[in-house]
Amino acid sequence: MLNPDRNAGLDPHRDFREIYRNVALLDFPWDFTQSLSFALFRTYAVPSVGRLLDESRGFADTQKRYDDTGLLLEVPLREGISSSAGRSAVRRINQMHRAYDISNDDMLYVLSTFVVVPKRWLDDYGWRKLTYDEVVASTNYYRELGRHMNIKNIPESYDAFAVLMDEYEGEHFAYDEGGRRVADLTLNLLTTFYPKPARPAVREFSKALMDDPLLDAFGYRKPSRFVVAASRRAMRARAAVVRLLPPRRKPQGFGDTSRMKSYPDGYEIESLGTFPGGCPVSHLSELEPTSAVSG
Repeated sequence: MLNPDRNAGLDPHRDFREIYRNVALLDFPWDFTQSLSFALFRTYAVPSVGRLLDESRGFADTQKRYDDTGLLLEVPLREGISSSAGRSAVRRINQMHRAYDISNDDMLYVLSTFVVVPKRWLDDYGWRKLTYDEVVASTNYYRELGRHMNIKNIPESYDAFAVLMDEYEGEHFAYDEGGRRVADLTLNLLTTFYPKPARPAVREFSKALMDDPLLDAFGYRKPSRFVVAASRRAMRARAAVVRLLPPRRKPQGFGDTSRMKSYPDGYEIESLGTFPGGCPVSHLSELEPTSAVSG
């Protein structure tokens, strides 16, 4: 895939949303969907995060939870954080977070995974690595999103985010029954995106891409060295093939993929997510089908 240099002339401190959007939706749509899913998966290994998700019944419908999270994160990227749709999505995220006693440290850690995990994923499995400006832009995008989520003490650079994430995981990763249940439900969901005969292999393949501290935190058995090596070779082979493809011209995000199954006829941003006190808006069946995502 020859890079058409979509971001030439853009400033990563001023045009960070446009740069990050080009990278996430045009150059690496599949990789960003996978890596951001993996970023969220890591957070379940922090007991205060995984236990809360388990106790709040946020994963009672795992597919809907997966879809709602992907859509709420994607709308601000597609439309802009300050757009009407972007503000609605961030407002919905903040409403959910305010319903629970979530520490700023946990919020900051989750934000750090969005910055760090995709870059590391692309370093290992992407058809190319991110440029310096792309790393700066992605960092600035999540710094801006974090400010709109009222997160305090946000790092100023990618390197500072990476240190924060690694240190937080080193201090907090631990086995918790609730976190393990959420991880199992998520892993089970991911296998449903593939034919039934392939699902056991997909489960092992997924674990083969996990690092030892993450496997240990969930109490997962580490796959054999052969499975780990074969899985990672397969990922690098995919990258070699993608590198030869023509540049993508139409943005493709999570909402455009077959993985998003909960809203085939569209959705209302205000109805996404969980509502501990009950949903304050009409159900989708009573509304005209709409979609907050534009191309």
